[in-house]
Amino acid sequence: MRERLIVALDVPDARMARQTVQRLGESAGIYKIGLQLFTAEGPDVVREMVSSGRRVFLDLKLHDIPNTVARAVKSVAELGPSMITVHASGGPAVLRAAVEAAGPRVAVWAVTVLTSFSDDDLRQTGVSDDCAGQVVRLASLAQAAGCKGVVCSPRETAQLRRSMGGDFAIVNPGVRPAGTDKNDQERTATPAEAISSGASHIVVGRPITQSPDPAAAAEAVIAEMVSAFFRA
Repeated sequence: MRERLIVALDVPDARMARQTVQRLGESAGIYKIGLQLFTAEGPDVVREMVSSGRRVFLDLKLHDIPNTVARAVKSVAELGPSMITVHASGGPAVLRAAVEAAGPRVAVWAVTVLTSFSDDDLRQTGVSDDCAGQVVRLASLAQAAGCKGVVCSPRETAQLRRSMGGDFAIVNPGVRPAGTDKNDQERTATPAEAISSGASHIVVGRPITQSPDPAAAAEAVIAEMVSAFFRA
């Protein structure tokens, strides 16, 4: 389960990222580097993490024309992350370009609908469907384009798992252990709910990284994941 828990390093600089990783020890298998840390520290923070033997999920949510996305993916793939993200709403050409540029060693995961969105938020952007319908539509595009998985909220996971099959990665951000604040996330679930619904990976940030004991918080999440997996 450690390889299915992604800890989000949503911290302002490399020093805090190193401290968080050190405090977590062997309690996490994958670390997410997103826009905040990457913008502050640049490619070196990815290189450092990869060279230390840790798997990196580089979550930049690339979204541009196919040629620009392909060039960006080629550049970041050379840093050695295990997974990267592009926006599925870029369309089939963007997704295919990203997959081709990433090559066989880097998994492209397509972001469907952000977990901060409600149905009303989505409709305000001009999409007439609800979040669940849009997630299914974009996930189908991503799978057809050769993406290895998608990023979606736990609420859409069970439906996607039935339609996408067992080998397709379904990654749930916005996962919150019971009793913790959902912060700016809208469509959330507990680790047990996400795993029971069929998530291949869950992303947990603040409930672990801002805990007085991040390792203990991560181990508690893993225990909940294990319990849900064996109940399923």
